[in-house]
Amino acid sequence: MDDKNKRRPQDAARINVNEDYELQYWTEKFGVSDEKLRQAVEKVGVSANAVERYLKGKH
Repeated sequence: MDDKNKRRPQDAARINVNEDYELQYWTEKFGVSDEKLRQAVEKVGVSANAVERYLKGKH
């Protein structure tokens, strides 16, 4: 079971949009809305590097 006191992702290389604390972490890190982050993950997968490149327009 996940520890709900966590504030950072368990695996910093992968984005899990199904965990609230991870969703909050990544939206703050990238400065995007939940929806924008979910769209990016759907488009390029869960790799944090790929999502970051996508959000920065370098895809």
